Amino acid sequence: MTTVVNVQDAKTRLSELLHRVERGEDVVIARAGTPVARLAPVDLAWERPLGTVRVEVPDSFFAALPDEELDAWQ
Repeated sequence: MTTVVNVQDAKTRLSELLHRVERGEDVVIARAGTPVARLAPVDLAWERPLGTVRVEVPDSFFAALPDEELDAWQ
């Protein structure tokens, strides 16, 4: 079932609307009767656990820039 609410009503009842979304309801927010946004549950299945990507940064990344490079940024 889809529930359509106007912006002011959504601001007033946000907690209730979030509970409805958690239970599987569709909630559409409308401005002057025109749908502009949809509340949807977050799909946590796509998220990766933190710390699973290892990035190697070379030591040269932290080296001081030459003076002519620094002057170009100013």
